[in-house]
Parts: sequence; structure tokens; C-alpha cells
Amino acid sequence: MYRSHNCGELRASHINTEVTLSGWVQKSRDKGFIVWVDLRDRYGITQLVFDEERTSKEMMQQAQELGREFVIQVKGTVIERASKNPNIPTGDIEILVSELTILNEAKLPPFTIEDDTDGGEELRMKYRYLDIRRNPVKNSLIFRHKVTQEVRNYLSKEGFIEVETPYLIKSTPEGARDFVVPSRMNEGQFYALPQSPQTFKQLLMVGGMDKYFQIVKCFRDEDLRADRQPEFTQIDCEMAFIEQEDILNAFEGLTRHLLKEVNGVEVEKFPRMLYDDAMRLYGNDKPDIRFGMEFGELNEVAQHKDFAVFNSAELVVGIAVPGGNSYTRKEIDKLIDWVKRPQVGALGMVYCRCNDDGSFKSSVDKFYDQDDLAKWAEKTRAKPGDLICVLSGLTHKVRAQLSALRMELATRLGLRDPKTFAPLWVMDFPLLEWDEDTERYHAMHHPFTSPKPGQLELLKTNPGAVKANAYDLVLNGNEIGGGSIRIHDKETQALMFDYLGFSPEEAKAQFGFLMDAFQYGAPPHGGLAFGLDRLVAILGGQETIRDFIAFPKNNNGRDVMIDAPAPIDDEQLKELSLKLNLK
Repeated sequence: MYRSHNCGELRASHINTEVTLSGWVQKSRDKGFIVWVDLRDRYGITQLVFDEERTSKEMMQQAQELGREFVIQVKGTVIERASKNPNIPTGDIEILVSELTILNEAKLPPFTIEDDTDGGEELRMKYRYLDIRRNPVKNSLIFRHKVTQEVRNYLSKEGFIEVETPYLIKSTPEGARDFVVPSRMNEGQFYALPQSPQTFKQLLMVGGMDKYFQIVKCFRDEDLRADRQPEFTQIDCEMAFIEQEDILNAFEGLTRHLLKEVNGVEVEKFPRMLYDDAMRLYGNDKPDIRFGMEFGELNEVAQHKDFAVFNSAELVVGIAVPGGNSYTRKEIDKLIDWVKRPQVGALGMVYCRCNDDGSFKSSVDKFYDQDDLAKWAEKTRAKPGDLICVLSGLTHKVRAQLSALRMELATRLGLRDPKTFAPLWVMDFPLLEWDEDTERYHAMHHPFTSPKPGQLELLKTNPGAVKANAYDLVLNGNEIGGGSIRIHDKETQALMFDYLGFSPEEAKAQFGFLMDAFQYGAPPHGGLAFGLDRLVAILGGQETIRDFIAFPKNNNGRDVMIDAPAPIDDEQLKELSLKLNLK
């Protein structure tokens, strides 16, 4: 056998035990007459010792020539360590080696295999198999496994059945761009990789599998924003014979279970917020409610005062920054520069200091007196010692800009504690959103989402006002799950396709299989899909998902380790009846 124990389990109770260990050389220290080697595997580090009094000359020379990341096997005796190391679990012992076998030599790694490495992100992605040896990545993957197992255990106990659905499916025009796969056996035709198993899980409900789940890969060929991958993992769930309240209760239960079992945190309250209120108070549909700084709309108290910037704006809105009056003018100028960056896009920022004596000093004192500024403070709930930051412009733009500023300020103020968890349901999203480019409505979620009860007729007169029977689960400012009650009858689904601009022929060509299935007794059903990558990262107290994915891609969607995507040869193209048209 290669090992009797792993490198993390030996303790003082094992002293005088004969053991066999295998692993990688973390580092060695050669004093000439004695050599210490740290041996590492997935479980930890054990110190090995070779000394000239008890070790043969041949083995001493072998030990002195060991390089970093050599793969070795040793046999020896567990002895008490003279200089104990309280920082590692095996720090009370070491192994007096009697036999050393080099299983594989190693080149010097391009970066140090340490918790704090000297390798940049792109370099570590290129050598990801080495990066995985580092504790931060290794522990993140183990953490992901733990979360995944808890999900499976919980849902299975709740009566959910795990069912696999196909990866080679049909391309649909709704949603993001599909990854397409040419079919050799069906010349000129293509599969698509699924953006989600949406239609299949609905068909499973028609099939009577009334509680389904799947931990499944999904794919979207879209421009990548920060910390987004072209392939991602969902915890996909669907239930039949349910109403919205059943869905919310079921997945509040799963989220509570994960927070308790994985993080040791008990969370009872899952507040509910309307989409319209989330946009009004926080400027986005996934607000972080671990801290305040809610928006205060200032149109009533800031317009019609001869300040043209505000008077011409669709929305004037501000937030109160706790203790922000302590900021110097230079620090405020840096904030203004921050919101003017292209990533945020504001043209400028007005500010108002709330002095400790109750007076105010603003950057627009020429236009506003103390009574006016007191009303700003009232609207933003600002207190003495705070700073009011005000943006103005088109409603949808200025809300997004102030939301970005709110999150940046909260980060700077230390208000986003990763060990604090604040879940939230956001409800009643718009069913449709208008697209200026195509000049038609698109489904905000997907075309199978049902409108709120009683609003179907509103589609005919004011489609933009119709609310969806949809809900998102938000945790610490991140959407971790989203879903809806689905349409389950053919007539309503046909009406939805009509409002989305599908002709009956187009709807039948794209979704005829689903419409046909609805004719055979589809039950009322709905569901929710969690983003597993994001969920695991948040539970793990991290902002980035990459360390929780074994082999991630970079921001250009490339796997720099295997150099993919890559060209295919002419013979393959010919076999697939494809011809490149590169310009």
C-alpha cells in the first residue's frame, strides 16, 4: 500500500507507530547533519526527519536532493517532535524515516504552492492543477462538495426525485445566445446546449414527477461580465400542485438548512419586498439589506429651485452615508470621480454635509437654503455627522448609478460582513420588458412564467404593467435563486407567445412539443433554480466564484489551461458540412 495514514491525521497518541505516508514535498530544510521535509497531501502536512546518526548516507543524500512538489513515499516511526508547531494539527510529532521512495520527480512550479502565493490569477489558471494543491482552492472545492451533499440530502428527504435531462437540445430564440453543436448525422442541423432545463422540468411535471430536482450544468454564450462563467451550475427544482407560497416555504427551508449545517447560522426571517419597492429604495432587484442607506427621492424638495441640473432630471435621489461628514473635500472629490467612471456613468454628484450642530453645508448652497437641505436630510433619513450624496438623471440610469455607489460605500465602511447573512424574497417582477432595439416586449424571465392571478386581461390594454407570478431569492446583495409559477394551459401559453411577437407557426416550430404536452393534463406547477456557484461562494464568505469551480474560464470565456476554444481541422469541418466565413 502507498499509505497507512494521511498527512493530517497523526497525533501524539501515534508515537512509536510504524507508518507509511505518501504525498508531495511542500518544502525541505537542510542543516547538513539533519534534513526536515514537510510532506503534504489533501489532508494536511506531516514533518519528516532524516539525520546522519539514524539515517544511512545514501538516504541522507536522497533527502537532500528532494525538490519542491516531488511525489514521495516514506516508511518510518512516529516520534515526538522536539520543537512543536502549534499551527498545524500534526505539530506534536514527526516521522523518523527508515525508507524513502521517489514516486515522481517534479519541475520547479511556476508559482509557490502556498496559501499566499506569488502567482497571478492568469498564471494560476494556466496551471490550475497546481493551484488546486493550494489550501484556499482545495478547501473551496471541498466546501462546494459539502454544500452539494447537503442540498441532495435535504431535497431527497423532502421527497424530491433527482432526474437528469438532456444536454443536446433545441435552440430557442428567447433568453441569452445559445451555444450550438452541429449534428454530423443530421446535415445542416444543430443542437443547442441548455441555458436551463426549463421545458424539460415542465414536461416532468406533466409526466407526474411532482417533485423534481437536478444539479445541472447550464450554458450561455453571452458577453462575460466580472465573475461570470459561460458554463455554470444550477440547483434546478420544480413542484406540481402548488401555489407560490408552497415554493417559498420549500426553499426557505433549504436555505435555512444550508446556513445552519454549513455555516452554523440560524436565520428565521425571510423578508419579502416588491420589485417596485426594491428598485425605489435600493436601485436594483437584488438589494443587500445587511445595512441601511436606503434611497430618498428628492424631486419634491430639490426641483424648481433654479438649479437646472435637478430641474431637468427625471429623478433626483440621494443616500445618507453614516459618519460621512468626516470625509475631507479631497475624499469627496475622489467619490465624485468614482461615480463618473465609465463603469458607473454618472455626470457628477451633489453632496451635503450634515453638521453636528444641525446645520448643513452643500455643494449647491447657491440654490438651496438651510430649510431646503433639512428636507433633503428628512427624505434620506440623514443624521448629524452624515453625508448626503445626490445623483440625478433618467430614472433607470440614476438608480443603477446610486446603487453602485451605495455598495461601494458600504464596502469601504465595512458594512458588508461576509459572516452575516440577510436573505430576502423579491416578488412581483414585471412580466414583460420593452426592448427599444426590436421594438417589442420580451419576457423578463422566460415565456413560460404566468402573470399574477387576475392580470391576464391587462395584457390586452397595458402589457408593461402586468406583474409576473415570479420571485427571486436574494442573499447579501446577490440573487442566489429565481423562479416562478408556470403557465400550465395551452390557451394562456399561446396568448403569451402572441404578446412576445411569435406567430402561431413560430410558436409551434419552437415549442410545439410543450404545447402538445399541455393537452394531456398538465398540473399547476412552478419552481426555482439556485445558482450553485454563487450560492457556494456566498456561504463560503467570498466575492468570487472562480475558486469554487475546479477548472474555471477567464473573462474572455477561455480555458487558458487547455487552450480552448480552439480551431478544428478541415476534415472535421467537412464531416460536419461546415464552412468558415472569417473576416
